[in-house]
Amino acid sequence: MNNRQLFLNHLAQTSPAPLALEIVRSEGVYLYDADDKKYLDVIAGISVSVLGHRHPAVVNAIKNQVDLYMHTLVYGEFVLSPQIKLISLLTSLLPENLSSVYLVNSGSEATEGAMKLAKKYTGRSEIISAKFAYHGSTQGAASLMFPTTFTEAFFPLLPHINHIDFNCLSCLDRITNKTAAVILETVQAEFGVRLPHGNFLKQVADRCKSTGTLLILDEIQTGMGRTGSLFAFSQYDVIPDILLLAKGLGGGMPIGAFISSKEIMSGLSENPVLGHITTFGGHPVSSAAAFATLQFLIDSDLISLVQAKSDKFISNLKHPFIKEIRHAGLLMALDLDNADLVRKVIHLAIGKGLITDWFLFNDRSLRIAPPLTITFEEIDEACSILMECLNEVVL
Repeated sequence: MNNRQLFLNHLAQTSPAPLALEIVRSEGVYLYDADDKKYLDVIAGISVSVLGHRHPAVVNAIKNQVDLYMHTLVYGEFVLSPQIKLISLLTSLLPENLSSVYLVNSGSEATEGAMKLAKKYTGRSEIISAKFAYHGSTQGAASLMFPTTFTEAFFPLLPHINHIDFNCLSCLDRITNKTAAVILETVQAEFGVRLPHGNFLKQVADRCKSTGTLLILDEIQTGMGRTGSLFAFSQYDVIPDILLLAKGLGGGMPIGAFISSKEIMSGLSENPVLGHITTFGGHPVSSAAAFATLQFLIDSDLISLVQAKSDKFISNLKHPFIKEIRHAGLLMALDLDNADLVRKVIHLAIGKGLITDWFLFNDRSLRIAPPLTITFEEIDEACSILMECLNEVVL
């Protein structure tokens, strides 16, 4: 059997019709298949490859670390230089209260750790999330989802989860002294890029403070420069009690983090000890890659160019089928207002060498979230292909 057949027969599938492209190498913003056809990747592995694929700084960091050591012992027992370098740089770029970092393997794990931490610190059980938010697919993170399209088959999930509408100020009275935490995406990603209006996040933070509730901001997709600042929350005059990172943090390697104050985070180390443990969290190779990614981002002009690149996409993408373009820097949703049209454009684009996608809670919009390293010429190329697809698609 060839690789495609083995893939379909033995790799657990997440949909009845996977794209099943056989990728054999990558470089910059391009992926290459077994026939050496190249694909311009304008979703960056779902906001992961912020520096593009196989960025030299990341590759060199990985190679150098592999030559020294890989896994040693479960997280938190040994003093490991790659972890120390990463958390020292990371906390130097964050507000003073976000000084304690727990490294994990993924965004879902960051969410799980933050939920446990909030319950432990407050002694409360209720957690409030926003409708149409996505924080991960493990049981705790999945419990936060509403609507329940993707979770009903796995009920019962966690109790004491309630929901508010994003940008709904009148909903904030649901946050009470029984609420352990409110968890929000700084920008709702999987709902098709929905930005907070006015001072919504600030009012949520104020309500949380008045009720002794922790505010958790999920920057798993919006962090690492994607919205035009290193962390999106800095644009909204709000500081979370717990911050979630993953995806772009590793520059293509698996790593995530939940970050809080030393006081709050200490709850996981006593009563009981080992309140939260992970074997591979903060793996030395992933930590080295994350440090290299973060260092390159702050040393380069990539973040300062995000808005200009976003503007370039918007100016190029004018078509009757595009009803609206919602964007937070280089996290963009092209609203076509038709799920069938979106699916057809995605498949036409693949045929023409462009990788795009839809959103979990919005199948009427196309996702654009390229590597931050994409050039203006590559943006022109991507937009040209998309316009061709929109012109050719037949409803």
